[in-house]
Amino acid sequence: MKELEDKARLPEKVAAAWHKFYRGKIETLPKCAIRSLDDFSIWYTPGVASPCREIYENEEKVYEYTSKWNTVAIVSDGSRTLGLGNIGAMAAIPVMEGKALLFKYLGGVDAFPIVLAEQNADRIVEIVKAISPTFGGINLEDISTPKCFYILERLQRELDIPVWHDDQLGTATASLAALYNALKIVGKELSDVEIAIIGAGAANIATYRLLKAAGADPKKMFVVDSKGILHKDRKDLEAKKSENPYKWQLCLETNGEGKTGGIAEAMKGVDVVIAASKPGPSVIKKEWVAEMNGDAIVFAEANPIPEIWPWEAKEAGARIVGTGRSDFPNQINNSLVFPAVFRGIFTVRAKKITDEMCIAAAKALAAYAERKGINEEYIIPKMTESDVFPEVATAVALKAIEMGLAKLEMSEEEIHESAKEMITATQEKIKTLQELGFINPPPAERVVE
Repeated sequence: MKELEDKARLPEKVAAAWHKFYRGKIETLPKCAIRSLDDFSIWYTPGVASPCREIYENEEKVYEYTSKWNTVAIVSDGSRTLGLGNIGAMAAIPVMEGKALLFKYLGGVDAFPIVLAEQNADRIVEIVKAISPTFGGINLEDISTPKCFYILERLQRELDIPVWHDDQLGTATASLAALYNALKIVGKELSDVEIAIIGAGAANIATYRLLKAAGADPKKMFVVDSKGILHKDRKDLEAKKSENPYKWQLCLETNGEGKTGGIAEAMKGVDVVIAASKPGPSVIKKEWVAEMNGDAIVFAEANPIPEIWPWEAKEAGARIVGTGRSDFPNQINNSLVFPAVFRGIFTVRAKKITDEMCIAAAKALAAYAERKGINEEYIIPKMTESDVFPEVATAVALKAIEMGLAKLEMSEEEIHESAKEMITATQEKIKTLQELGFINPPPAERVVE
């Protein structure tokens, strides 16, 4: 087991050296032809005045003449970055650049980090609104609770472009997708199972909401925060319900049995554990897993180290285990979600993202894995299965059209082909740049094997 743990910690050891070698992970390159300096008279002055005038007369033409149609702002204040806490804007840049890399490589979506030296929720809303004309969508990232809910709700209400908080919606969608297939393997129904939700931050509050929307019973869910199980007699949370109504709502809606105590009590006799709390190991103990129902499902999603090592959960009797890491089976990763979701909404120019679209994305992910052949160590597609992304994008786009939220009407085949072409073209460009030596490999001695 020591060998497995050492391998799990290896990416952290080489990350700083690789980042220093490349001095950042993204850059801006022209996408238009530049054959001579004469072309700049078209791309810039005086020729550029023509599209400017047309956009002034009809703002919808901005989607035809500029990159807005395919560009996302990744906005963070660094107040809740990974498992590192409030590390501020500067220290959050590597994460946001990584996010931009995933947007482009997996979804063909252009994304740019916007880190803010501002942590006031209302100010963040105003800043994002002010910069929004440049972007076709907003991806909020690593913003602490409860302000992340407030910021998301305001921006969704006040902007006419899609706004998404990946820590909430991406993680919730991936968890739902994995749970769909895990339940198929163990022969249980979402509406019947009891679920312990460990952690009451952005990811798990959103997961609770999406599970409820998908058909799970709130009374059979038990949410645990740092002080214990949520229930209607939590006076500490009732006193703060105006400040954090999101958590108080869970106190009122969940825990039909009125359970009290901590993680151990929440896990006893449940079918499923979904944890997105703090990095482990040993946040969840083997003996608590052993107290779950038969055919237990454990999703330990904390990064960089899960709440319990997967082999320990298995030893304790869990039948299916998922984590947030790519080096273990069943990676429950929002990277399977956000590139495809934005690819879908951009393809049909949807004006918002809904729970129904998230559920459609989760079902598409689950269906893809099921066609491949699900088993205890394969309940959700892997990031390397690049053909899953056009499928998820298509499902999201079709749901947007069905709900009347898309500005472009396209057939299923047209959507799929467009999404596949965008994603494939991006990956081929990167491959070509590497083959030609414009993107160099990291030093050989630092390669993670």
